[in-house]
Amino acid sequence: MSPDSRLAHAKNSRLARVRAVATCLCALAKDTSGNALMILAFSVVPLLALVGSSIDMGRAYLVESRLQQACDAGVLGARKELGAITNFDPDVDGAAVVTKGNRFFNANFADGIYNSVDRSFEMTLEEDQSVGGTASVILPTEIMQFFGKEQIDISVNCRAELSIPNTDIMMALDVTGSMAENNPDDTAPKISVLKSVVKDFYATMEATRQPQSRIRYGFVPYSTNVNVGALLRDDWVVPQWSYPSRTLVGTSSSGGLYGYYSAVSPVSGTYYTTNSTLAATPDGAGGYTCNRPANTLTSSTALVSTATEAVRNPDGTRTTYTYNRTRNGNTYSVTLSGTTCTLSTTTFANYVDTYRYITEPSLAGGSSWLYKDVVRDTSDWRTTSNGCIEERSTYEIGDYDNVDLDQALDLDIDRVPSVGDPDTQWRPMYPAIIYERARLWNGTGSFTTAEVTTNSEFISPGTAGFAACPAAARKLQVWSQSDYDGYIDSLMAAGSTYHDIGMIWAARLLSPTGLFASENADVSAKQRTSRHLIFLTDGQTSSLDISYSSYGVEPISQRRWSPSSPMTLTETIEKRFSFVCEEVKKKNVTVWFVAFGTDLNPMMTQCAGEGHYFRASKGSELQTAFRKIAKSIGDLRLAQ
Repeated sequence: MSPDSRLAHAKNSRLARVRAVATCLCALAKDTSGNALMILAFSVVPLLALVGSSIDMGRAYLVESRLQQACDAGVLGARKELGAITNFDPDVDGAAVVTKGNRFFNANFADGIYNSVDRSFEMTLEEDQSVGGTASVILPTEIMQFFGKEQIDISVNCRAELSIPNTDIMMALDVTGSMAENNPDDTAPKISVLKSVVKDFYATMEATRQPQSRIRYGFVPYSTNVNVGALLRDDWVVPQWSYPSRTLVGTSSSGGLYGYYSAVSPVSGTYYTTNSTLAATPDGAGGYTCNRPANTLTSSTALVSTATEAVRNPDGTRTTYTYNRTRNGNTYSVTLSGTTCTLSTTTFANYVDTYRYITEPSLAGGSSWLYKDVVRDTSDWRTTSNGCIEERSTYEIGDYDNVDLDQALDLDIDRVPSVGDPDTQWRPMYPAIIYERARLWNGTGSFTTAEVTTNSEFISPGTAGFAACPAAARKLQVWSQSDYDGYIDSLMAAGSTYHDIGMIWAARLLSPTGLFASENADVSAKQRTSRHLIFLTDGQTSSLDISYSSYGVEPISQRRWSPSSPMTLTETIEKRFSFVCEEVKKKNVTVWFVAFGTDLNPMMTQCAGEGHYFRASKGSELQTAFRKIAKSIGDLRLAQ
């Protein structure tokens, strides 16, 4: 039945009922048996008008309320659909948004409900990407049409917008050496792609922020270590600490020079590996072999700079030669499994890395080094250390379901250091004085906790490039776009992947009940803060026993791990990461995990939880992931 037919049918039904009432009144009017009946007859009409208006207006109020609910549901559904579309184009994607909105409206206000007719629902997309709506129906009257009011026109407005409440966002960003490499489908290094995406994230968040809301951002760039020294109070740092170093025994004169190479650091260009399978070739003896293509790699080396500095014990000059090496072409390796060969192709495209060759005075005859732990006064740490820190006291954990935070102070994200208690305080890093007894520069030798007297030169991780200290971390703060962009541009790629220290400090800087509780607390009971931790990495955990990390030189310090531990160092790092991730989620923090150019593993997915982790193999996918995070952080709400 069409709307016009339904309206006519409703009108005829009401006219029939009114005629019946009129017939009854006429009968009463002809009855002259008493004046009471006359009085009743005259009073029925206004009484009928009063009752009829109450009935019809009650129906109208019910319809209007239900119509408002349907309108709200429609625009909320449409705005949510819009938010799920990447790079929304009204001409291309508008129909999907309208369809979703109409579906929600229709589910909440069916056609013909309450005998209503001419149902209408229209939506508009505003410039700020909010969705406005207008819904209307016509409600035929039951009684009031007898008095000339045949219908009630009902119309409501609604609007849904994505707004940002008070929000704290802490980003733990992997800035390890591999971030200087390219993903196969990108033309820029991962660190450059990351910078661009994180800058766009700020712009996206600010575009939807309401004038009365506050968004703060903080950063923990991490690799082998974290640089948080500038955030610590003086009394949070030990006044002295013991470091694995050395002292000279005998004369301080030089016995000539010795030289060594530092670790290699990526600079620019593309470097990646792809795998393919090939059929193996019979070797004529009942077995199979793999044919490896000839390498096409070309390499050139250029001296970039030469620097000298005076050194003591023994006295002389240290000279550092810095070289850039450029490589192009392919290298190949093959492995055989049954009758299948796996060919690994490593492609270099203008790939530049840098390394250093260092010469310095060696010991004269009759002199030797005493390698041992040396106590250093750290009162000058603000001006003499590099800003990175060694973690406070902990223990080797065997059961991560029952961690004793009174011992594992490094995993207690809220504990404030106690003055005079070095177990609770942090220790500044001094890579230049660290020596790894008894590991030689050629990689031979075994670590030992005992003192060693020798003429040999043991590795210095600070000189060799195994003590990376990233850009300084930043507490939560309100940023301008220029300051935000300037900080992101300062990030550099170096070091190995120690996920736990990144998570530990991101959790500490975000927690509303820890070191910075007064700064991180909710603005008020009515202005709650939404807290989010975004963790991004381009690789799996990559630990090196020769690194000087936030737990010292681990085979020597043995604070959380030792070479005889039942777990590997990598497993220890991942267990601690997972524990702290769960601790920060107890603070009502939402954790997001982004794997950029690497696979997601259970440690990552379990930390973030379903719907909060992403894998991006190239820049465009990383952009999509951050946009989804931004839209999820936003608060979808009704504006009217």
